[in-house]
Amino acid sequence: MSDIVSAAPSTPETKAKKTRVGLVVSNKMNKTIVVEVERRIAHPLFKKIVRKTSKFYAHDEEQKAAIGDTVLIEESRPLSKLKRWNLVEVQKH
Repeated sequence: MSDIVSAAPSTPETKAKKTRVGLVVSNKMNKTIVVEVERRIAHPLFKKIVRKTSKFYAHDEEQKAAIGDTVLIEESRPLSKLKRWNLVEVQKH
């Protein structure tokens, strides 16, 4: 009767965070950069490849990214009204 096995709390699998590679278009804010990410998709009807861009606000703690740099960003918890991404590395100056 004393064979009760204590079940260890099941650890939820950690979900992989999304990453994006883009171009820094602004670094004028304090510890914040604006990264433009370009996607190439086929038009649903005409099948022509079109470019779509999105802008992401990313946290740059050390302020090492400059305008024109190619950077890798990773999603994070909300840091402000618009900021939901962190700078991981500057890939190209």
